[in-house]
Amino acid sequence: MLLDIEGTTTPIDFVYDTLFPFARKKLKTFVENHFASDAVTSALELLKTDHRSETETDAPEWSDTPEAASRYALWLMDLDRKATGLKALQGLIWKEGYNTGELKATLYKDVAPAILRWTEAGIQVCIYSSGSVLAQKLLFAHTVMGDLTPLLSGYFDTTTGPKREANSYLKISETLGTNPSEIFFLSDMVAELDAAKIAGLPTGLVVRGIPPENLNGHLVYRDFQNL
Repeated sequence: MLLDIEGTTTPIDFVYDTLFPFARKKLKTFVENHFASDAVTSALELLKTDHRSETETDAPEWSDTPEAASRYALWLMDLDRKATGLKALQGLIWKEGYNTGELKATLYKDVAPAILRWTEAGIQVCIYSSGSVLAQKLLFAHTVMGDLTPLLSGYFDTTTGPKREANSYLKISETLGTNPSEIFFLSDMVAELDAAKIAGLPTGLVVRGIPPENLNGHLVYRDFQNL
């Protein structure tokens, strides 16, 4: 089982109304306070790489300072970019929030029982999200239903590749050492499922609310109870 997060295992509201505002509020102070740390240095190197490939002419200028790095990161958040450096930085901020107890992750109520059911049946469960691997691990380690990370076998993010490109799913299959046809991908985004289907993965469209107009032939699941 390969699971998306937003809208699939976790309400989109939690991501956009809790996680993103938390990162935005804490970002500038966090970067200033931890600027010399190895973890933040690594995240900012990724952010700097993102800036080098920037195509927008109104992007903030870069310099190796907390102020410039924070300004660019916030600008990326305004655009809702899935930039690898930004995701790494957000993950570190969320880690601090989870550790202090300020954050607690919300899952749909059918998710934890399904993950337990699948693992007990010998099925590996992995996560593929645009959020960093660190952010994924933190989310599933600090859910309102407890720590689910012992039940998860792997995590994939944008370092593997964009979720709307078929090659990303082939890389996941190669990493897991299994045939694409043996990986069932669940997501609420049709474009991601289209890419996975091209790569040979069986797919399921998770619809927690109003279904999209075009299902593109993907099977629809309202929850995980019958999976």
